[in-house]
Amino acid sequence: MTTTKQIVTFEQYLTYNDGTDTRYELERGELIPMSQPRGGHGEIMHFLERSFTTEIERLKLDWVARQAAVGVRVPQVGRRDTSRVPDVTVLLLSQWKNLRNREAVIELNEEPPLLIVEVVSAGTESRDHRAKRAEYNILGIPVYLLVDFLDFDQNGKAVDKRVTVLTLVEGFYDEAVYRGEEVIQIPTFSELKLTANQLINAGR
Repeated sequence: MTTTKQIVTFEQYLTYNDGTDTRYELERGELIPMSQPRGGHGEIMHFLERSFTTEIERLKLDWVARQAAVGVRVPQVGRRDTSRVPDVTVLLLSQWKNLRNREAVIELNEEPPLLIVEVVSAGTESRDHRAKRAEYNILGIPVYLLVDFLDFDQNGKAVDKRVTVLTLVEGFYDEAVYRGEEVIQIPTFSELKLTANQLINAGR
């Protein structure tokens, strides 16, 4: 995945339009194209959004789950702005409604999402597992879930297929990794019983 060399502010990013359908994240002032995900990537996003929504409705919670529809602003690094667009975001219903008439980006002075999911693509391993982990930790996001589902990475190396759940405890993420038929423990949805294989093989 390549980046443009143009440096923009957060305000410019919110209204940026290059005349194409390309969507971008903002990373330290640089526009990062969000490439069209593989079918499996989209299936996992859809599966999780649907699973979370079903659980939210069952428990009658005032939450919503949204697929690639909510941005999250990250504190500046070296005076350059960062804003992420997670694959799936769970947030308060009231917060989602407040985004209806403005850019759907959660600002630094607003409550962080309850849960964020990133489905790892070829070439985004370091960004998802390292950079975003640090950023979401700083923001105080309670649970960060990563799904590594690909057979091979961009270098042709076999991927360790797994689901990683990062839970914020006293300011730091505790990490739990699930593989195969292990049931994933998601603190946000403690009664939801999904195995790692169900996520990794969603849609197959």
